Amino acid sequence: MTSLPPSMRRLKVMLLVPTLDQSGAEKQLVLLACRLPREEFDVHVVALTRSGPFAEELDEHGVRLTVLGKRWKFDPIALWRLRKLIQLEQPDILHTWLFAANAYGRLVVGRRMRSRPKVIVSERCVDVWKSGWQLWLDQKLIGRTDRLLGNSHAVAEFYRSIGYPTDVVRVIYNGIAIPETSTLSREALLAEVEIPVGSPVIGFIGRMARQKRCEDVIFAMALVAILRPDAHLLMIGEGPERDKLMKFAREIGIDHLVRFTGHRADAAKFLHVMDVFWLASDFEGSSNSLMEAMAAGVPCIASDIPPNRELVVDGETGFLVRVGDRVGFQQFTDRLLSDAEMARRMGDAGRERMRREFSIGSMVDAHAKLYREVVLS
Repeated sequence: MTSLPPSMRRLKVMLLVPTLDQSGAEKQLVLLACRLPREEFDVHVVALTRSGPFAEELDEHGVRLTVLGKRWKFDPIALWRLRKLIQLEQPDILHTWLFAANAYGRLVVGRRMRSRPKVIVSERCVDVWKSGWQLWLDQKLIGRTDRLLGNSHAVAEFYRSIGYPTDVVRVIYNGIAIPETSTLSREALLAEVEIPVGSPVIGFIGRMARQKRCEDVIFAMALVAILRPDAHLLMIGEGPERDKLMKFAREIGIDHLVRFTGHRADAAKFLHVMDVFWLASDFEGSSNSLMEAMAAGVPCIASDIPPNRELVVDGETGFLVRVGDRVGFQQFTDRLLSDAEMARRMGDAGRERMRREFSIGSMVDAHAKLYREVVLS
């Protein structure tokens, strides 16, 4: 029986990701999987290693999920399972996310595979952290990559710089929801994290890893406290640097002004008590936490790196400071805390920018357009 041309049937899309842990890339994948138009796309999510919190959302939207149970960094059994699944399902598109999935997906989709799917690879960061063998593998697999997607122009440029052809590389920004006006009590939220009512609140949400330069954040808070002894720093997230950061806050005498909450599935609700949001990273892809803060109308101060420049319009939606400039974070924070009108204006401008240019609908539409393009190419 002759199969229908792609334009006359639903396209089968397999989204491959290492896990469904609660992190930025996984969130974008799930938003996409649940919102692609069902009349046009049949979506199947595959997790290499394990499921996670996002599985419930997939189930609520009727999106199929398969977990392959990868156990080691290189697991030939998981590789075999993935190959068998692709052969059985025969997707039109295999869209992989993050290094492990990007590698496994392209390794199994060789030229000899029957009904080889088109392969789209999503890279989510300016990956200067990658070791030599990882970059070598990325380059070796260029020939098996129909499209490489970056979530910022900075990410796209990084992958062009290691050899990906310009006509293969595309940019689709993360999609962000604009939250409704919060009905939560500021007083109750502050009480939950033991911050006195009336205190200015500076916030950080993210993984406490070296890349985020959280030590700069803690030190900058010590500078803020000189002029604003009632200000507090709310640090939401986990990571390998957390214990070190807590110790550092004690050593410089501001641990009474810093609240470490650990991971919070409801982290977004605390944006409503933040007067300023900080992001001091060395490198990013397109920071979901920064976008969520802007969408919530919080004025932001971020490190002046290319991905952050694509989000924060310096002096309009927030401020950009040189990487490592702790004094810069303090000075701009003092300006925002001293000028409520400027803070409100920048917060409103950031929210409007997110609504206009970074909506979830725009992100989904851009992927759907790409899927049609790559299948017909």
